[in-house]
Amino acid sequence: MIQRRKVIIGTLGVAAAATAAGCSARGGDDHTWVEPVANTAAPTVPVKVNVTPATGATGVSPVKPIVVAAEEGTLQSVTVTAGKDTVAGAMQADGTWQSTEDLDYGKTYKVVATAADSKGVTSEHTSSFATVKPENLAKITFQANAMAVLKTGQTYGAGQPVIVAFSRAVNKAAAEKAIEITTSPAVEGKFYWRDDKTVHWRPAKYWAAGTRIKVKVNAFGVKLGKTTYGAKNASTNFEIGRQLIAISDNRTHMTKVYINGKLVRSMKSSLGKGGGTTGANGERISYWTAGGPHVVLGRLRKHTMSSASYGVSDPKDPNYYVSENIEYCTRITYSGEYLHAAPWNGSLGRANLSHGCINLSVADAKWVYENFLIGDIVDVRNSPRELPIWNGLGDWTVPFDKYGRDTD
Repeated sequence: MIQRRKVIIGTLGVAAAATAAGCSARGGDDHTWVEPVANTAAPTVPVKVNVTPATGATGVSPVKPIVVAAEEGTLQSVTVTAGKDTVAGAMQADGTWQSTEDLDYGKTYKVVATAADSKGVTSEHTSSFATVKPENLAKITFQANAMAVLKTGQTYGAGQPVIVAFSRAVNKAAAEKAIEITTSPAVEGKFYWRDDKTVHWRPAKYWAAGTRIKVKVNAFGVKLGKTTYGAKNASTNFEIGRQLIAISDNRTHMTKVYINGKLVRSMKSSLGKGGGTTGANGERISYWTAGGPHVVLGRLRKHTMSSASYGVSDPKDPNYYVSENIEYCTRITYSGEYLHAAPWNGSLGRANLSHGCINLSVADAKWVYENFLIGDIVDVRNSPRELPIWNGLGDWTVPFDKYGRDTD
């Protein structure tokens, strides 16, 4: 009698049962029948690797991070290259990989990712994209004024504005958004655009003594114009020294210097004689010292002054002059106003006889030269001519509520 047995086994059991069926104690008459069953193990799902930026993307920002993620699997490794250069990156807590450095403009990047599925079988995935290639790049410098760079870590006077200069014209709103200014103590400030490439920033009042200013321009990867991007990020910092304010009075013929609110020196002076003339190109030239707060631009131990510098170049003109080796010159306007030694002027403290400069004794001019910093304030009072904002750093001649992009 043939016996029928029901055996439930897996795939490997089928082979084992077949072997047993060929070895019967009763020779070939006893057969074992096996009823096969379906394999219930879950099928392997292929790993899907997602790369951002997407493969084939162009015009990608170089500051946009590369993110690689695996679905239905685990990332094993990621390598990103552009030619011979490799991009740094790291695995994140959520299992994704992310680049940790900026990319470059105008390069094609290849992403090679290795991922393992649920059974540990690995596969390689490749992607590529290209970063934006700007037609123009705007470089960034920091200025103390148009005649001097701002030196990082240096000390400046209480009237020194922040000045950021771009190498080419930029979109003002985009540039302002890229500029980050931090001060200690914190103060409110506003931007003023000198032109399409140069922007100033100043607080409502003169800087307090000891204020620290940090400036960052996050311009790399930023579109600053129709075809212009920031060349790279830039930063600087400077500090305000003691608060020095000099007040030069056109009526009293005196210049008084205050440091942190305390009068420290009174100097007999002679300011611009008034009146004026016509320059070689028909321009009107005034001999009044411009009124309003000036900012110290620089100092020269000796300097040759000539009327030709402002348009009077005919030696036959009664207003023509050349004065060589003027000593202890502290400049306060681009047009050529200085505080300087004038030993020839016998009317110091009594009358205004200069062509617009502030004449001082040799001793006083030497003291100014040795003690004034770039950025210090020289406020000229009671002059009938106002200092225009563009002639030197006339930023403080404009009330804070009117200071800004549309200032003339």
